[in-house]
Amino acid sequence: MTASALSRTPLYDRHVALGGRMVDFGGWEMPQQYTSIRDEHLAVRKVAGLFDVSHMGRFRIAGEAMEFLQHLVTNDLSHLGYGQAQYNLLLNEQGGIIDDLVVYRGDEGFLVVVNASNREKDLHWFRSHAPAGIEIEDRTSELALIAFQGPRAQELLPAEGLDDLGYFGFRRGGVAGVRALISRTGYTGEDGFELFINSDRVGEVWDAILAEGKDAGVRPAGLGARDATRLEAALRLWGNDMDETVNPYEAGLGWTVKLDKGDFVGREALVKVTADSPKRKLIGLKLEPGSIARHGAQVMVEGKPTGVITSGTHSFFLGYPIALAMVEGASFRVGDKVGVELRGREAPAEVVKLPFYRGSARSAVSPTRS
Repeated sequence: MTASALSRTPLYDRHVALGGRMVDFGGWEMPQQYTSIRDEHLAVRKVAGLFDVSHMGRFRIAGEAMEFLQHLVTNDLSHLGYGQAQYNLLLNEQGGIIDDLVVYRGDEGFLVVVNASNREKDLHWFRSHAPAGIEIEDRTSELALIAFQGPRAQELLPAEGLDDLGYFGFRRGGVAGVRALISRTGYTGEDGFELFINSDRVGEVWDAILAEGKDAGVRPAGLGARDATRLEAALRLWGNDMDETVNPYEAGLGWTVKLDKGDFVGREALVKVTADSPKRKLIGLKLEPGSIARHGAQVMVEGKPTGVITSGTHSFFLGYPIALAMVEGASFRVGDKVGVELRGREAPAEVVKLPFYRGSARSAVSPTRS
């Protein structure tokens, strides 16, 4: 896809003005970084960073949507009250993960946020399974989405009345005088908010957040910092750590599966998986400085391949390289030693407990987004 064919968010001109290095991400022209990934990464961990995530898909689902959605996702939406969101998986009949998503239950229906690269596929999946009376509207273009993440996010967000907004709760309110849907969710492991704002007003909010937080150290943050922070928090990335060949248990997301809620797409396959036990397992690895594992690199035990790296980076905050790996069998334990194939050599690595880093997010169980 050529640069001219890439989609752009309503904040594109602001990214360019801020010096953003623009790259293709899921068919969208997005900022990889503005100054340095390190500085943006540390801003998120120590103060707060502002991300444009308008590339992600946003669907409005109305009508008798509860029963419809319950049949498509793994988690149990019946426990979801108005003003609450829930992390979910969308599966195929074989139990493979079509996508991971967040479902928001409002008083006028449901809002579903999906990954950018899967938007068209997911929209077709929803519409092809929808019975009569279900309305599915793609609101990605008209409704922008930005994320303000970090331990000081609430203090520095130009909004009021957030003290009692719980993790994965959302409500309507004003941000810098602009009407928004404010959600206490994110993809960094830190406390923070995702803000749904009409596309023609999101620039005002973006500018106000950066202006108000400048002296405190708030920075705009790009895809590089987003990937590093989500990996430190062991948040899975669709297309790397999971896809349609990986089931929830292999990805370490079995907690999202509620087999006792009733039938849903992929349930029968997952029942068989639980009876036989998963054949693969996602583990965390710590490597030595200078040994950065990349997606697809082989994981070795006693000279034999036993899995592959799904995600890897250097953690600026922790000070060493980290990685997620999908390995055969479930016998790996914290402290075990393995090797990782890196440019013709086998780099030593140690199995460590996940997440690599636990930040200021209000829940001990964090979801995943890309």
